[in-house]
Amino acid sequence: MKKLILEIPDHLNLDGKEAALMLAGKLYEEGRLTLGEASSLAGYTKREFMEKMGDHGISVFNYPAEELDKDVNNASKYRR
Repeated sequence: MKKLILEIPDHLNLDGKEAALMLAGKLYEEGRLTLGEASSLAGYTKREFMEKMGDHGISVFNYPAEELDKDVNNASKYRR
């Protein structure tokens, strides 16, 4: 694993933990990390990471809306 050292402007009030969370969240959102990898990078359990992503408006459900619509339509055919 690589070690990354960043100089972050003071006015951002961003600590290392938050920076790691933001990086992990973005990489997860782009599909470059799995949920487990991203949560590990950020230093959280999967559940904690999922909650943090929700707080930042990042969905942990990478399911295209079109696919969800198809599934809902298909499921409605079997409703009684």
